[in-house]
Amino acid sequence: MQMVQRLKLVTSGTPGILASWARGLLCVCAVVFSLPLRPALALDLVLPVPRATVYPGNVITEDMLVDRAFRDSDNTGAGYVATRESVVGKVARQTLLPNTPIALGGIRDPFTVQQGQPTVVIFQSGGLIISGTATSLQSGSAGQVISLRNVDSGMTIRGVVQSNGTVRVGTP
Repeated sequence: MQMVQRLKLVTSGTPGILASWARGLLCVCAVVFSLPLRPALALDLVLPVPRATVYPGNVITEDMLVDRAFRDSDNTGAGYVATRESVVGKVARQTLLPNTPIALGGIRDPFTVQQGQPTVVIFQSGGLIISGTATSLQSGSAGQVISLRNVDSGMTIRGVVQSNGTVRVGTP
């Protein structure tokens, strides 16, 4: 009963405006706090970025990189290099700008075979192994198919670059 009398006292006259404002604020707070919780800020995503401009053809070294935090809203980290280990030793395909995430397509493995260089070509079938020399017509990394010119016959052949710098030709 005493509470009802206090409410009438607060809601009557000039103090009533203040009470209306307080009730409105209370309603707004109730609505805001009843909404599902969603983080105000998305989680930080730490990515390696170039410290300075890296030009195409440059090999990326550890001292060329610095870690930088980015807001990960809507999976912005997808399509970018996530760790230093996955970029160190790679070669820039395009100009990499400072403090900008490195796109996966912006780097490549270093070439194992260089264009115009003599290369050992290996054909293997069962126990038979034939090796020869060919001049590579294009550069290639391990696992890539490249064209070569046989030094002896002048014929163009295609083969798969191996990690040791040789090229395997023929059927696997």
